[in-house]
Amino acid sequence: MSSEQKIADLEARVLAAERLAEKAHSRGAIENVFSKYMHLHNHFQDKQIKALWVRRGTEGVHSQYTNNGIYTDYDSIMAYHTGRPSPKGKLILHYTTTPLIEVAADGETAKGFWCMAGIESGTADPGNVGAMPEFLYEPESANVDGKRVWAHWVWCHYAIDFLRQDEEWRIWHFRCLEVARAPYSENWITFSGKNQVAFDKDLAYFGNDGKAVFMPTPDAPVTKKADVFGLGRSRQLDVPLPAPYKTFADVEEY
Repeated sequence: MSSEQKIADLEARVLAAERLAEKAHSRGAIENVFSKYMHLHNHFQDKQIKALWVRRGTEGVHSQYTNNGIYTDYDSIMAYHTGRPSPKGKLILHYTTTPLIEVAADGETAKGFWCMAGIESGTADPGNVGAMPEFLYEPESANVDGKRVWAHWVWCHYAIDFLRQDEEWRIWHFRCLEVARAPYSENWITFSGKNQVAFDKDLAYFGNDGKAVFMPTPDAPVTKKADVFGLGRSRQLDVPLPAPYKTFADVEEY
């Protein structure tokens, strides 16, 4: 091999190593973005969550949290992250696992998929009970200081598309896919039929004094639904798992 060939071969190897290092760096940065999202979500720091999204006016931005609608307007998406209350005694602890992240070969977009498990709990003034079904609360024997208790186990998937913007990775398309839920006093199998009813009510969260707060009005109907666990069907994978791809035109958006 001539000196010129050796130099060309070395340059090619250096370029390949640089591309691999950049891809690995991007993967770590993307995992940090979503981990930061979840830590902020658990502590009701929604103002900081807004900064993790693509900037206003970005084409194609959207989010979907339930089977009732899609948010395709930047302001509609931000409305979900606005004014979320954190009353005393309320606990949200969601933790994500098993990240599967693929960065496009062109380095402009990425796809990520996570599993999430967690707990959600708080108390409700008896006067606020009724907007949501009774079965979402613990039995009245569990009342604390005259207030009803709600305490849930919850399991979800998250499917997110990321866009490289201003030299940073930002959330572009966001889907929360609930898998199962159950009150602390009941298991998810016997609760699964009731959860179909509760899920369709589009609850965003229990707010101050346990008042039910519902999702903002969606911008468009859903075209893809989360396969919430039920006894009448086998589980299906909600979305294609991330796999190596060249450009975003080659894949299905979440």
